[in-house]
This record gives sequence, C-alpha cells and structure tokens, in this order.
Amino acid sequence: MKKSTRISLLIASAIVVTLAVSCVCFLNIALYNDTTFDEDYQYARLCEKYPHITQWVDSIRPLMRDTIITDASGNRLFARYASASNTSNKTAIIIHGYKSNSIAMMHIGYMFHHDFGYNILLPDLHSHGKSDGRYIQMGWRDKDDVRRWIDVAINIFGNNTDIVITGISMGGATTMMTSGEKLPSNVKCFVEDCGYTSVWDEFQNELAASYHLPAFPLLYLTSALNKVVNGWSFGEASSLYQVRNCRLPMMFIHGENDTYVPTSMVYTLYYEKTEPKELYISPGSVHAMSYHDNPQEYSRRVGKFVTQYCR
Repeated sequence: MKKSTRISLLIASAIVVTLAVSCVCFLNIALYNDTTFDEDYQYARLCEKYPHITQWVDSIRPLMRDTIITDASGNRLFARYASASNTSNKTAIIIHGYKSNSIAMMHIGYMFHHDFGYNILLPDLHSHGKSDGRYIQMGWRDKDDVRRWIDVAINIFGNNTDIVITGISMGGATTMMTSGEKLPSNVKCFVEDCGYTSVWDEFQNELAASYHLPAFPLLYLTSALNKVVNGWSFGEASSLYQVRNCRLPMMFIHGENDTYVPTSMVYTLYYEKTEPKELYISPGSVHAMSYHDNPQEYSRRVGKFVTQYCR
C-alpha cells in the first residue's frame, strides 16, 4: 500500500471516529438528564420565583396526591394531582419543560386551581423528576404517555370532566404533539407556551446559537443515532405536523424576546393551525417567562380562552 493511501485511510478513519464520538456526545448532552431531584428544594425555588403563590403552595402541598403509570418499556412514570377546592368538572393536565419537573409548573397549577377552580394533574415526563427513564424524549414519545395521563385524569376526576392540556417549552411542544393524536372527547382545548416547531428545528437553532455549528453533518448523524437508541428521529418529532392535524381549539403563547425557542416559531405554528385559535405574545419576555412577567394578563387571557370550551 502506498504511503499516500495509508495517510488518506488514517485521515478518513480519524474523521469517522471523531464524528462518531461527537454524535454520542451530542446525544448525551441533548437527551441524557443528569439533573437531581429534591422536592423541598424545588418548592423553595418555585416560591422564590413566584412569591405570590407561596400561601397557596403551603396549603395545597399536603393535599397533593401521587399516582404512577408504567410505560411499554417498564418505566414507572409519576404524577401529582389535586382536586379543586369546590367540586369541579374541569381539569388541567399541566406539562413541564426540558430538564424540569412537575413542581416547577405549580405556578400554572396555581392559575388553574386557585384562579379558575380546576382539578389539576401534573406529570413528571420520562427521565424527569420522580419518573424513570434514561433519555429525554422531547415530547415525541411523551405524547403517548400524556394520552395515558388523560385516562388517569378521567379515572380520578370523573367521566364527565372537561380537560385542557397545557405546557411550557418542551411541555408546550408535548402539548402540540399530543394535539394531533386521536383523543377522548373529554379533551376540549390546548394551551401551549413557547413550544418549538420540531426537535430538529430546536436543535439546529441551539447548534448555531451555542456552538456556531451547521446542521450538517452532526445533527443528521445524531438524529440517525437517536432513531436507533430511542426509536424516533429529530425530524419526525414535529409539533408543526401534529398541529396541522389538530381540530380542537389551541392558544399559542410566546415571549416577544425569546431566543432559546425563537419567537418566529410561534408564528409558523399559529398560521398552520386551523380555527379556533388564539395568539398571545408577552411583551418583552424571554423564554418561558411570559407568566412571570405578566401574570395578570397571562391569567386573564388563558382564563377567557379555556372558559369558552371547558364548561
């Protein structure tokens, strides 16, 4: 073998190894959840961020109940729930974001339970909070779990309960991904806050913003690897596709200055959704801060929207 050929093979081998290692690293950075969960710390952090709900949190925390389902892979998935203060036939399923947990969504629980008088159910998604699982599913596999949480909510709160599904960030994407599925008639509407158009679009944005890298070849190869590891590709995990198939009402919320999930994504999603629909852009808000920055206006708009469909 010629020296030049050997050198070319060595260079090619080095490139292949580098790409393979990079794909594994990117997959683990993006989808492996290494965060720890401490319930007391999460509640303290919640009340520090949203001090106006502290009294409600102190009163509702002893009343929260736990429930568990098991997914097809044998993972135990956890949720916490509470009945409305007065008997209600309205229920909110509230879905958290990326590397977060159900407690971090209790400010939205406050809005629905305290302000609107709803029953609430807050799951910990796969690989989050108290739920099992190695890899984050970015909403795509989670939508199947949410479908089962709908059945749990009906079981707990009654066959006649009207359900709104809502979520923030990855929870917003999960909400939209769920919306395109065949669901029980109890589900009446959706409220998504700063969800992405697709996993591909979100990771492509992050590669460019955080690492100054193009999509090719890393995102293509990592998506293929994820198809092997988790059973889905980044491209097929599309909120946009699911929203196109949704026939129920949906409210879209996004921060005006969101760069993590760019605000432009919500306009794409909104324009593809058939009526009935509503859009609220929170002035000046960055990612997942719309309620924090404008709690009264946020609650007013969401309350007005869901009241039309959950009766």
